Amino acid sequence: MPIQILMPALSPTMEEGNLSKWCVKEGDTVESGDVIAEIETDKATMEVEAVEEGTMGKIIVPEGTEGVKVNELIALLLEEGEDASALEGAETSSTAAPAPAAAPEAKSPATADKPAPAPAAPASDSGDRIFSSPLARRIAAQEGLDLKAISGTGPRGRIVKRDVEAAKSAGTGKAAAPAAEKPAAAKSESPSISVDDPIFKLLPDYEAVPNTNMRKTIAKRLTESARDIPHFNLQVDVEIDKLMALRKELNGRDGADYKISVNDFLVKATSLALTRVPDCNVAFTDGAILKFKRVDMAIAVAVDGGLITPIIKDAASKGLATLANEAKDLAGRARDGKLAPEEYQGGTFTISNLGMFGIKSFNSIINPPQGGILSIGAGEQRPVVKDGALAVATVVTLTLAVDHRCIDGATGAAFIKELKGLIEDPIALML
Repeated sequence: MPIQILMPALSPTMEEGNLSKWCVKEGDTVESGDVIAEIETDKATMEVEAVEEGTMGKIIVPEGTEGVKVNELIALLLEEGEDASALEGAETSSTAAPAPAAAPEAKSPATADKPAPAPAAPASDSGDRIFSSPLARRIAAQEGLDLKAISGTGPRGRIVKRDVEAAKSAGTGKAAAPAAEKPAAAKSESPSISVDDPIFKLLPDYEAVPNTNMRKTIAKRLTESARDIPHFNLQVDVEIDKLMALRKELNGRDGADYKISVNDFLVKATSLALTRVPDCNVAFTDGAILKFKRVDMAIAVAVDGGLITPIIKDAASKGLATLANEAKDLAGRARDGKLAPEEYQGGTFTISNLGMFGIKSFNSIINPPQGGILSIGAGEQRPVVKDGALAVATVVTLTLAVDHRCIDGATGAAFIKELKGLIEDPIALML
């Protein structure tokens, strides 16, 4: 029977997306790995590759459709040997596949012999998809076999019918009994307000701008963060005159293929401070505090309609020029919606800089599951006292917000002290 192509979840936060473009048409031959569609998620526009081979039988959801739910049926792919007649009676409504029934029901004559759809392709323990044919998945589900325990002999290691039947005959690949499910804890829902609320009739005329997928995701995640994470804030003023002098010297070198910004210096300093106070490069979970072995620095970038945080991997090990070029490239592609998921998912700490807008200081909301976020204000001339005398220095206010469940006040203060020292003696960043 035809293979169902469902709307994929292209990020952990994705609940729906826009089907921007079909890259194939009905009747086209599709190979595993072929790009078949472009999906606009809450973060970027991404290409979707086929995981099965066959012939595109029917496109259910036309390109340009917005708000397509994850796991909604978007197309049907004909398997080898099938023709258009196989589409007759196939489920073609653009709705998500129904959940299994709680109890068996009597089948009508019309549906008694209809084969069940193949289960969704499973993932390995590492999260990678296990490539298998729909028939192999169907047989494995019927026989209680675990595809993760079966080796594939098909093209590129794909698990096919003969592999499942061989495992069945050998008595191997049995699926483990499912663990008893714990009752879900009650979770409070965030308050919502509709444009139909009577209060809006008392306000001046307005234009209702529909929420984008990105805006919906931002609203959901930040509401959960502000509600569920106990934020603890620490603030310090830092002098950056030496840093600015070093920046001017480095950028003025002949033949330099980089342009280092003040923010690049702060990214480097923050990354090094986290390696020196590793108890701030952590995340809280119910069972344990996760202490990360490297600093993957997320940098908040304003984009049209929202915010995205591209990530500089292993930032502490990179030189200033490399950091500057990588940050520029990531920010540019973020604004163009061209980042791959691994380029904006999985950071261990975040920096948010509003100094270019003249903001003196601000508090940021932690980006879960990270344990901290650093807010950077504008550099400005301020009076300071040095050796008992009044002087003028360029000062930036830094505000650290930490998850108090995994980072204590003294730990956060130790990190801020280390960071201040690195910024005010920037030559240490070159060592």
